[in-house]
Amino acid sequence: MNRRTFLKRMLGGSAFIVGLSGSTYYYANAIEPFWLHIQRETIQSDLIPKAFNDFKIIQFSDTHIGFHYHLAAFKELVQQINALSPDLIVFTGDLVDDPDSFNWSNDLTDALQQLQAPSGKYWVYGNHDHGGYGTDIVKRVMSDAQFTLLQNEHTVINQQDESFILAGVDDMILGNPNLMQALQGSNSENFTVLLAHEPDFAENVKDSSVHVQLSGHSHGGQIRLPFIGHLYTPIYAKKYIHGTYHFPNDHFSLYVNKGVGTTRMPFRFFCRPEIHVFTLKSGKTQEDSGDM
Repeated sequence: MNRRTFLKRMLGGSAFIVGLSGSTYYYANAIEPFWLHIQRETIQSDLIPKAFNDFKIIQFSDTHIGFHYHLAAFKELVQQINALSPDLIVFTGDLVDDPDSFNWSNDLTDALQQLQAPSGKYWVYGNHDHGGYGTDIVKRVMSDAQFTLLQNEHTVINQQDESFILAGVDDMILGNPNLMQALQGSNSENFTVLLAHEPDFAENVKDSSVHVQLSGHSHGGQIRLPFIGHLYTPIYAKKYIHGTYHFPNDHFSLYVNKGVGTTRMPFRFFCRPEIHVFTLKSGKTQEDSGDM
């Protein structure tokens, strides 16, 4: 970040904080953080098998339960996700904000367990999951809720004798991500989706056999101001902040989710929480439609 941009964002952040009074404060604290946006994306490729045409993947990320976002709100999110009838559910890290001080109970496990997807539920670690001695307890909670951890490994999603690869890497900040290990033994010709908490990991992925990376971590900045944009994003979310990034060779795309919860500051402004709904489309569908 150059000096001019830094000063502009510092001034914008100061103006925002000073201006947080009355209705503005109420909106940024009590309305927008719970005004969920459903971001729908279509992913089309000739490599997607016809058996997965219209296959629906739902991604949620960065719930940060315990800081401003509480279990009651998460239970509502579970209902919203299930109502969208996902085929596959993925979680890209940061389940609770502070594992060391969080009041762990079976209620969270039960809520996660209620999420339903016929092709499974998968997750990767975020930095908050490893932080606060959370590595083992978060793993246990997710496992008890029938979520499968992809920690530098992959799985094969099968349907009607066809398949695609779903891989995941460890967190960049407090973990040890290893893309080569995650893809080891996979068929590089298969359509491959990677889960990676930090979006800037895409710099390590863009020239690999991965076709799509799904990330979170950035929260989209949480606070975005007109003419200024986001005020702050964490390390490894500096280059890719939110939305979709198609790389020049058109072989690889990155999707960055703004997350569900908040952290550090209990505010969202022009940066609504979101989940992603990805619908897969086989590029061969129209070509082969005459065979039926």
